[in-house]
Amino acid sequence: MESIILIIFFLGYLSITLEHNLKIDKLIPALAMMAILWAVIALGHLPVFDVDTVSKSLNATHIDEILLHHLGKTAEILVFLLGAMTIVEIIDYFNGFATIKGFIRTRNKVKLLWIFSILAFVLSAIIDNLTATIVLITILQKVMHNRDTRLWYAGMIIIAANAGGAWSPIGDVTTTMLWIGKKVTTIELVKYLLIPSIVCMVIPTIIASRFKVFKGSIEAAKTNDVKTSKYGSTMLYLGLGSILFVPFFKTITHLPPYVGMMLSLAVVAAFAEVYSSAKFSLSNIDGDSDAHGSHSPVHAALTKIELPSILFFLGILMAVAALESLGLLFNFAQDLTTTIPNMDIVVALLGSGSAVIDNVPLVAASMGMFSQGVDDPIWHAIAFAAGTGGSMLVFGSAAGVVAMGMEKINFFWYFKKISLLAFIGFVTGFVTFMLMRDYLFA
Repeated sequence: MESIILIIFFLGYLSITLEHNLKIDKLIPALAMMAILWAVIALGHLPVFDVDTVSKSLNATHIDEILLHHLGKTAEILVFLLGAMTIVEIIDYFNGFATIKGFIRTRNKVKLLWIFSILAFVLSAIIDNLTATIVLITILQKVMHNRDTRLWYAGMIIIAANAGGAWSPIGDVTTTMLWIGKKVTTIELVKYLLIPSIVCMVIPTIIASRFKVFKGSIEAAKTNDVKTSKYGSTMLYLGLGSILFVPFFKTITHLPPYVGMMLSLAVVAAFAEVYSSAKFSLSNIDGDSDAHGSHSPVHAALTKIELPSILFFLGILMAVAALESLGLLFNFAQDLTTTIPNMDIVVALLGSGSAVIDNVPLVAASMGMFSQGVDDPIWHAIAFAAGTGGSMLVFGSAAGVVAMGMEKINFFWYFKKISLLAFIGFVTGFVTFMLMRDYLFA
């Protein structure tokens, strides 16, 4: 029966990896895989276990209890992401990200490279690497009309955004998973990964700045009249500040991060409703509220949230939970560490693998494989490797996929021009992490 479980998971995983070839959204195989795996467990009356993350003692339990346990852990991540996505969309409703464009006043290509790289690094740590990439490529398209040159900047934004997301608990979905799953804490994560992440961004940018394509100046782009709001800057700073507030809220109250995110969303939504001069309402109460909905920034933000991504996370996390509940991941981890005793090599392979297959299930699986306690260096290594390893291929990260769609980046172009830079950043950053771990924090 375990063979059937593994075959189902492999086929589902393969379908997710080949979504572009199959032209099927990855949420479909993820949801189907999740449902089929749990159905097989139920119909086969397979024993499920509540895996203790510290001692790895396996205690048989009822399938309803274990399902509720894993759904609760998954829901924490999904509710957190929903709140963060809504805040970002509210900022965009007021065109708050246009404020960032005001910081870009140079036409020198090298200076622009550093500005976009630094902005990608900083923004991704706050609003996550996917959103930061969308924002910066949108701005890039407005300040630079030469597409051939723009592709290079887009490639460097991917590297910088993934590096920036790795050291922040709210910067990447996988890092958020480790944070919410109580594998890492904010202070220790920043302590271990900030400098390696900076190295991962800076080294490729230094190398790229010597390339011919970044010599000289860009031509002035055509200015387009864009509707702006007088509250744009205020909502940008309020929104970013409210997201940054979440880790502090968790540290002070010891409540799950999604509680702080809901408080932040409530504050941002309140200001948004006041600024839009609309009647305050977050849900349809009567017939008139539909008219309000069309003018409400909160309603507008909720309609733009990427629900397919949320459903994909639900499917893949619950599917991995099925393997964890059967004890398969724990057994695999034991076999893996026996075959490859050096954990640094194992983690580096996981990071390289994230360039080929989605890093969300990789990290979800690693959380069920290893028994190390909170803030063990292996979790920081996994956070860095999974977050930055995806930069090596254009479809290896969420930031890369969205950039690929926005700029129609060709896979082979990226592989020839950007992949080596991303690899150098990954290796130098990972080596920096190991040196700091072994000598600075030993």
